[in-house]
Amino acid sequence: MKVFTPHNYQQYCIDRIISDPALGLFLDMGLGKTAITLTAIKRLKYEYWCVGKVLIIAPKKVAESTWHKEAAKWEHLKDLRFSFVLGSADQRRHALEATADIYVTNRENTQWLVDYYGHDWPFDMVVLDESSSFKNHQAKRFKALKLERSRIKRIVELTGTPNPRSLMDLWAQVYLLDGGKRLGRTITAYRDAYFVPDKRSRTTIFSYAPKPGASEEIYNRISDICISMKSEDYLDLPELIYDDIPVVLDAAAQKAYKRLERDTLLQVDDETVITAGTAAVLRGKLLQLCNGAVYDEEGNVITIHDCKIEALLETVEQLGGQHAMICYNFKHDRARLVEALKATQLRVSVYEGKEQEEAWNAGEIDLLLVQPASCGYGLNLQDGGHHVIWFGLTDSLELYQQTNKRLHRQGQPYPVIVHHLLVQGGTDEDVIYSLGGKADAQDNLLEALKVRIRKAKEEAA
Repeated sequence: MKVFTPHNYQQYCIDRIISDPALGLFLDMGLGKTAITLTAIKRLKYEYWCVGKVLIIAPKKVAESTWHKEAAKWEHLKDLRFSFVLGSADQRRHALEATADIYVTNRENTQWLVDYYGHDWPFDMVVLDESSSFKNHQAKRFKALKLERSRIKRIVELTGTPNPRSLMDLWAQVYLLDGGKRLGRTITAYRDAYFVPDKRSRTTIFSYAPKPGASEEIYNRISDICISMKSEDYLDLPELIYDDIPVVLDAAAQKAYKRLERDTLLQVDDETVITAGTAAVLRGKLLQLCNGAVYDEEGNVITIHDCKIEALLETVEQLGGQHAMICYNFKHDRARLVEALKATQLRVSVYEGKEQEEAWNAGEIDLLLVQPASCGYGLNLQDGGHHVIWFGLTDSLELYQQTNKRLHRQGQPYPVIVHHLLVQGGTDEDVIYSLGGKADAQDNLLEALKVRIRKAKEEAA
């Protein structure tokens, strides 16, 4: 458990959450929004006695794991009590009746929660983790929360730094902060003031483009209620930042994962000497399980779960349109990722060579899928983005470091943020521990595998 020593920008954000009853925190993913917010919540509740019940509304995978995992990392947050308003209606009602400091639910439950409490809304502080989930003024979740807004004394919105393409999305988010004081009482007024028709037919307008100077005026109008961190605002950060994103398997996925992991490990009999080669094969199979699909003996792909895919989609959403390099390990990972990312409507490409390198660096690709072994030494991708997402980990320290160096190199103007999607309790955790350790990575992994084999045999006995 670590002692939390906030960076200057983090302390500034904590102080603002404490002092401001409504605040938008627009900060790049991986820069500590969760720790910042939890620290402010604890101080508001136990030092200033300003809040009683706190509700956090988050994407599903984030609600399941991220908030309480973050609290458990820090000495000053370890005593915070969480209740998870997730699952069936009965499970959610039971969680609401529990005594806790913080109640965490997923965004799909927003309307249910409002209907459940009605005029007796009990949460005096609400945190919207990934507030772009409430960008649609016509969505049920926005309308539901809008009804309860007058009963919420404090509200914090967390999201990534907005870009010009997402300016239209700001209206609904800012409205939940200030009731329309800064950007207008209606979306129509906001649109008429700052946008002009863009793509259209004779009778239908499909999209709008900002008027000249609109982005500067919008940012200026919301600057007192929103903190938007750019690179110049966090120059005290290290150049390379690591962000571990826990992935919790649902009950069915957990059962299937455990069964297949046990079957795989039990293939090693007591007479077998576990060499680096056999360990690599076993670990590869276990990493496939973490990612959600495996090859059978005939080479066919068997899908086990989509939990990590769901976590990836939520991670991409939280980037708010910023470009990211996504690392995969197996061919079936690539196929599943390409299919899943179609729903984002972002520009997705698989790295194959010079053509993709040039397009990425020119800003023409939003999400670049790369296989670490194909990235090569000396490949320059630093102009295209500063986020790396490891969907599927490699157990090679050299490959891991070299892949991150594709963005973290001379000419990169931003701190590079490396996000790891880690299945809790799975081999992902062994690998990331080994990659971050100072001892020999392969020795660490070999020992971790032996521990898993011993445990599987004990459970089977």
